[in-house]
Amino acid sequence: MSAAFIFPGQGSQAVGMGKALAEAFAPARAVFEEVDAALGEKLSAVMWEGPADKLQLTENAQPALMAVSIAVMRVLEAEAGINLARDAKFVAGHSLGEYSALAAAGAFTLSDTAKLLRIRGRDMQQAVPVGTGAMAALLGLSFEEVAAVAQEAAQGQVCQAANDNGAGQVVVSGDKAAVERAVEIAKTKGAKRAMLLPVSAPFHCALMQPAADVMAQALAKVNIKPPLVPVVANVLAKPISAPAEIVAALIAQVTGTVRWRESVAVMAGAGVTTFYEVGAGKVLSGLIKRIATGASATAIGSPEDIAAFKAARA
Repeated sequence: MSAAFIFPGQGSQAVGMGKALAEAFAPARAVFEEVDAALGEKLSAVMWEGPADKLQLTENAQPALMAVSIAVMRVLEAEAGINLARDAKFVAGHSLGEYSALAAAGAFTLSDTAKLLRIRGRDMQQAVPVGTGAMAALLGLSFEEVAAVAQEAAQGQVCQAANDNGAGQVVVSGDKAAVERAVEIAKTKGAKRAMLLPVSAPFHCALMQPAADVMAQALAKVNIKPPLVPVVANVLAKPISAPAEIVAALIAQVTGTVRWRESVAVMAGAGVTTFYEVGAGKVLSGLIKRIATGASATAIGSPEDIAAFKAARA
């Protein structure tokens, strides 16, 4: 029980993701078919054939990344005998990855998760007119330093620390002019790098309140079970299991800070020494190695990764 299973967020998507899994494993194929059916369209075709700009759309990227994560999870269960209730101490995910974590742990059905992420992606995109919001990565400053920069930059507009990714990576989000001011202020405060990010909306800040309101309505209609293992919630940086707490955390997450650094530290402090990043990409594995000194972090996303995982367990 010294392991945690973690699930990636937006930015890890790539055309072709999940295709080799579907070709190699029936449980993975079943996941993609169920997600396509839930959404009433062939999202799997966009994932495997592109075009990239269509996959990048938030309303597509979010359910697509979840689908890959759950496909990997189902294959691990079928091929490697993984049982989260027995083999994991926690699950957690970065932003949309929290939904993947909850689906993996049985709190949501796969169909409901796909529909929720389609709504979440669409409404986060529509919450702010294109071009009026922005996000920027400020590297080399502590979270507290970035929070102070954001406060100084706001000047009556919205500017807040959106993602505390760890290892000196903090992202700010808000009104475009305020975020641009934050970039310039950060440079004067000793940031190693400060740059605007190529994102389509200012996620995880107060400007997302319209999307938070929509998610509150959507989550109220979904049946949620206690997860098989506690989920470490982004906005709380602590493990929760009660369905009411999960709903409140997911609503707050739309406008709140993704406290990834603290979340990883909480898991490591509770005895987790092994992290498995389940799904597309390796972003979280790299961050974890720099946050939790001495912990191992392994990304599992391809048939080869699954074979290596099985061999290591054997």
